[in-house]
Amino acid sequence: MKLQAGPEHRGQRLDVFLTGHLERVTRSHIQALNKAGAIRVSGLQEKDGYRLRGIETIELDLGLSKASAMDELEANPMSLHVHYEDDDLAVIEKPAGVVVHPGAATGNNTIVHGLLFHFKSLSKAGGITRPGIVHRLDKWTSGLLIVAKDDWTHAKLSAAFQERLVQKSYIALVHGRMPEPSAEIALSIGRHSKNRTRMAAHPDGRKALSSYEVLEEFNGFTLLKVRIMTGRTHQIRVHLSAIGHPVVGDDVYSESRYKEFAKKYGPPGRYFLHAAELQFTHPRTGTILKFESALPKELTSLLERIRG
Repeated sequence: MKLQAGPEHRGQRLDVFLTGHLERVTRSHIQALNKAGAIRVSGLQEKDGYRLRGIETIELDLGLSKASAMDELEANPMSLHVHYEDDDLAVIEKPAGVVVHPGAATGNNTIVHGLLFHFKSLSKAGGITRPGIVHRLDKWTSGLLIVAKDDWTHAKLSAAFQERLVQKSYIALVHGRMPEPSAEIALSIGRHSKNRTRMAAHPDGRKALSSYEVLEEFNGFTLLKVRIMTGRTHQIRVHLSAIGHPVVGDDVYSESRYKEFAKKYGPPGRYFLHAAELQFTHPRTGTILKFESALPKELTSLLERIRG
C-alpha cells in the first residue's frame, strides 16, 4: 500500500498521519508495524515520531510479520462468558472495564489476551494486535462480541458488518427526556479537531446512522434501546451527546453531567451502555444466530438507585 503526504500534512507525525488514513488501525499497531520494518518513508525506515515534510511517499506492508507479532502476545487466564462457540467463531460477553485489544499502556489484561488463553486458533486478518477481533466495544461498555477463529470467517463477518447485515442493539441510560419516543440520528462522525482521542459530530466526518426507542422514563433520565446501522468509533456516545442526551457515566463527552450524576448517586464506575442483542447469519452454515445479554448487576443496581 502506498500513501502520499501533501503540503497540508507538513509537520504531522508519521504515526498520526497513518492512523488518520487507515481504517481501524491504531497508533500502537502502526508502531508495531514500523518496528517490524513494514513502513518505509521515501524508501527509508523512520521513527514513529518522524515529522512529515509534505512530499513523502509512505509504503506499508500490513501483512508483514503478523505471525511473529502474534507470537509475542501472551495468553492470559481470564474468566470469559462464552455464549456460543463452533469451529469458525464464538460469541462472548465483554465485561466493562476491560480493553478489547492491546494498545498503548494496556498491559496484558485485554480481551485478546483472554481469547488466546481460551481458544486454540484465532483469525489474523484484523491486525497484529487484534487476533480474532472483528468489531470492538469501548473499554467501559459491556456486552456481546463476535470472535473469528480463522481469516475466511473474519473476512465474511467483516463484509457483513460493512453491508449492515449484522444487527446490534444496545441498552443505554441517558440524561434528560427524549423529544420523541423513537427517532433516527444521522450525524456524520470524525476525529475531534483538537483532541485526537475523541470523536465529534461534524459535516466533514463519515456518515453515521443510529436509531433509538424509549423503553422507560425516569426523573431526569431515559432508558433507551439503541440500534446502530454503521460502526463509527464512539458512535452511540457521540450521537446521543450531540443531541443533548449523553450516556450516563460518560465523562468524555459530558464531563459536567458526569459530575452532577456522581455527586447525587455516586460514581457510576462505567458507561451505562450495554450491547444487549446481536443477530447475524453464520458465514459458513447460513444459519441465523440470535443472542441476548441481560444487563449486568452493576447497571441494574444503578437503575434501582435512580428509581429510589
